[in-house]
Amino acid sequence: MRYLPLTDTDRADMLGVIGAASVDDLFCDVPEAARLDGPIEGLPGHASEMAVERHMSRLAAKNLNAEAAPFFLGAGAYRHHVPASVDHLIQRGEFLTAYTPYQPEIAQGTLQVLFEFQTQVAQLFGTDIANASMYDGSTACWEAILMAARVTKKGKAVLSGGLHPHYGEVVRTMAKFTKDDIVSLAPELSAEPDDAAVIAAIDEGTASVVVQYPDIMGRIPDLAAIAEAAHAAKALLIVVVTEPVALGMIEAPGNLGADIVVGEGQSIGVGLQFGGPYLGLFGCREKFVRQMPGRLCGETVDAEGKRGFVLTLSTREQHIRREKATSNICTNSGLCALAFSIHMTLLGGEGLAGLAAVNHDRAQALVERLTQIPGVSLLNDAYFNEATLVLPAEAREVVRELAERSVLGGVSLGRLFPAETALHKGLLVAATETVTDEDIETFARELAAVLEGAAA
Repeated sequence: MRYLPLTDTDRADMLGVIGAASVDDLFCDVPEAARLDGPIEGLPGHASEMAVERHMSRLAAKNLNAEAAPFFLGAGAYRHHVPASVDHLIQRGEFLTAYTPYQPEIAQGTLQVLFEFQTQVAQLFGTDIANASMYDGSTACWEAILMAARVTKKGKAVLSGGLHPHYGEVVRTMAKFTKDDIVSLAPELSAEPDDAAVIAAIDEGTASVVVQYPDIMGRIPDLAAIAEAAHAAKALLIVVVTEPVALGMIEAPGNLGADIVVGEGQSIGVGLQFGGPYLGLFGCREKFVRQMPGRLCGETVDAEGKRGFVLTLSTREQHIRREKATSNICTNSGLCALAFSIHMTLLGGEGLAGLAAVNHDRAQALVERLTQIPGVSLLNDAYFNEATLVLPAEAREVVRELAERSVLGGVSLGRLFPAETALHKGLLVAATETVTDEDIETFARELAAVLEGAAA
């Protein structure tokens, strides 16, 4: 029997308190064209469990997944080799079933894992401290903007044109409810990052400047110069890192003047998984710790002098009064944080640097081979494992044709920036340690054939 706890009167009373005429009013932010006014056409009213399983399996078989084809996608989610030991360890019962430590000091193992994770992230980012993880990179970016507004008591954020457009969309969506002023710079298909435009947009009303490193086109901005300009205006520099493996080769943002560093931790220990769950990373300067969202685990000693761990800071709405909380979306991706920490521990500092070197080598080999194809040129000379190519045809159609040929050949800038027609011939390609010489040769052969067909 279905459990229906509310009567029509109950619902009417609740709607009246919040000032809504009907339940439909609660979905006013969803475009009307995207709403359903009845059952989905074509779906059966009911089916057996076996029939549903077979049907869903047939649908899943239409996907061309990362393991089944040469894979050159990036743009914020990267295919790396995750050692089997990572999956083995995170599936131990004490880790898999433990999530949020609401009685934290009882869960010493969970607290120690998070403490070690924080240490690794802080060292990776070059920040004084890091929190116990967040939901994902894009929401961590928004949390950083909110934090900067609290620190500076100003409400304007400048977003570089090189920031991942999905991160920018999250920021603009959330800012609708806080009334923060978001200045989004236009992306450009240029060899150099938009450092000068970012610096020019900073004024006395600026609370934060958000720069991706490397940026969405694979370029590497001059963080030190941007940090100097931001600090001169008493603003904070927020750096977004979507590919943390890059920090095994390029300088940590905190060492270049970043005040807050956020990122996506998926590259280390977490598979692609068709888009999630992923892992938000968040680090900052120690003097801002009281304004940092999320939770912070600390090390101490117990009454007997033994080493122990405690939940030192917790400013989530689940722990304190909502109006006092620094965040309302700071989910701790605990299992993904554990996977990240195990993988980082297996790599160590030298291993991470070695992995980064292999990634850069693979990207160089890919770019060198693809730019031998007539009409294909490289946009940016300085890159890590991801770079932008300029094609003689619209990249979005080329990507579709490549997929038909069983090659996942990068991400078109036209897909990321549909309104920016000047970017539509840009193709973002990534190569990690999982890319072989055979993969590169297959990509080059099929790309040449697709471009030749487009020109015919």
